[in-house]
Amino acid sequence: MNLEKLTGHAAMFGANSMWGIMSPVSKMVMAGGAVTPMVMTDCRVLGAAVLFWTLSLFLKRDPVSWKDLLLLLLASQFAIVFNQGSFIFGVSLTSPIDASIITTSLPILTLILSAFFLKEPVTGRKITGIVFGATGAILLVFGGQQVSAGNGSNIWGDLLILTAQLSFSIYLIFFRGLIGRYSPITIMKWMFTGSSLSLLPFTWDKMLATDWAALEWHFIAGIAFVVAGGTFISYLLMSVGQKRLRPTAVSIYNYVQPMAASVVAVMWGMDSFTLMKTVAVAFIFTGVFLVTQNRNRLQAEKAVEQHKKGKTPT
Repeated sequence: MNLEKLTGHAAMFGANSMWGIMSPVSKMVMAGGAVTPMVMTDCRVLGAAVLFWTLSLFLKRDPVSWKDLLLLLLASQFAIVFNQGSFIFGVSLTSPIDASIITTSLPILTLILSAFFLKEPVTGRKITGIVFGATGAILLVFGGQQVSAGNGSNIWGDLLILTAQLSFSIYLIFFRGLIGRYSPITIMKWMFTGSSLSLLPFTWDKMLATDWAALEWHFIAGIAFVVAGGTFISYLLMSVGQKRLRPTAVSIYNYVQPMAASVVAVMWGMDSFTLMKTVAVAFIFTGVFLVTQNRNRLQAEKAVEQHKKGKTPT
């Protein structure tokens, strides 16, 4: 594996680890009720936009054409607005277990879309890897969560969670070429700007109504991590990984999230490692290995590049 691919895999592992850690941190912050899920989303989107714009001031200017700027704004709707919005409302309607299980559909959806639109080969090894990863993620979910009263399944909530995964999968598939033309900072700067323009006009009053002065320091620290680590650094790493890896390889790292969340829960004394969790982690790493070390990787990448150029893969 060359250095470029290794960088992509490390970036995706880091991004999904951050997103996994963000889950228990966000729950801790919102448990007190002072910060709602929508306000947390606003903090993520606006905070990341400010951080990316600030960082871009210290880097070489990377001009974006008007056509690509419009495409980046469109990409932001799928990668951030529809994805996060659908997920937040879905979680509020359905059970945490349902939500966690449905998020394992991202690699499956990405594999299907890649096969149809990028003509990426669907191999038995790749399917086996996705099954292994999904099995590991589901074992972690059942090993660490319980359904509480009044927090059961809801078909509309489940569909919203599935919509969130489909939205992000569309972003991975259809905007891969666009992502490759600009630096990760430029891409995320404009995507989070587009997301802010879409969300804040409808939710700004909720941010203003929040009593920020009354928040305790650990809640402030939690929000800071969600914005800086779970959003700014994570999306930056995701962009780095997306430029170097196939969409299916990018999506398979989604299974790292429940693993990272479980590790944090154990460290905080909220959970403990069991034999089931150990087996689950082994399944996840096996699944990631099978997908990312596909024997037909070179042929798949060649087919994708030919498709981009308008040629029929041979």
